[in-house]
Amino acid sequence: MSKLPVIAAVDGSEDSLRALDWAADTARGREAPLKVVHVRQYAAWTQPGSPVVLPPGPVEDEVLDAARAHLAPRTDLPDAEYLGIDGAVDVVLPELGDTAQLIVLGSRGRGGFASLLLGSNGIAVSRDAPCPVVVVPRPGREVDDAPEVEPGPRVVVGVKVDNPDDAVLDFAFGEAARRGARVHAVATYPWPIQVWTTPAEILPPALDQDAIEQETRTLADDLLAPHRKTHPDVRADAFAVPGDTAAAIVGASRDATLTVVGRHRRHLTAPARMLGSVTQAVLLHAASPIAVIPQSPRAD
Repeated sequence: MSKLPVIAAVDGSEDSLRALDWAADTARGREAPLKVVHVRQYAAWTQPGSPVVLPPGPVEDEVLDAARAHLAPRTDLPDAEYLGIDGAVDVVLPELGDTAQLIVLGSRGRGGFASLLLGSNGIAVSRDAPCPVVVVPRPGREVDDAPEVEPGPRVVVGVKVDNPDDAVLDFAFGEAARRGARVHAVATYPWPIQVWTTPAEILPPALDQDAIEQETRTLADDLLAPHRKTHPDVRADAFAVPGDTAAAIVGASRDATLTVVGRHRRHLTAPARMLGSVTQAVLLHAASPIAVIPQSPRAD
């Protein structure tokens, strides 16, 4: 049985060529084929309800030609297919996720506003694709409050101790194993905890922060345990961090190989696909490539 491909979305921008390199390396590591896709956007100049008239015969695609030329010097590539599709990027790419291991794209393609850190297509594909999506940011993103970590390749993953999902940890451990990296698991807990009594009066918490931190780390270690067993060669460290979850994950992303987060879990009261505020903040600000993982539905 042939393996599903790793899809690299290209549009001729430098951002997409960086994503293409990342996708090619990942496809090689997964021993999977590479599919380079250029979605030729027509929606911007097509009136709603109007038929789309495409030119007869083969369509020349300079973007795909440039992608071939970019990869041509490399001798370590997997089998590659080049595909041009006419349509809306935010519709076509998620649909291709049904037959892909993952989709890789740059943080911002052609067009849009130069000040945007993440284009609308990156948000739409990360939100809607049924497979994992990796967004490769521009180099040089600055990260505040980065913790001191030992050198070496790391895969950072956010762990929700109160609402865990194995799909996110499965992906993080799998990528760490392929890349010879360790897993840096970030679990957060709320602090400081404020206790309100009467208006304008706040009592200091009666809880012990050290105890809460230790309990959070213990819960995170329990969630990591089965994945450590499946990947005995992957070192995994759990870190309990107080305060804002997005800030903690973004801080840990500095010099990381990959940062892994889960998409908002769909349920009966919120059936629409959503990224979630933490995931969107990580996409906007993390310094490393970011993998967004569709979460499995809860059994209950």
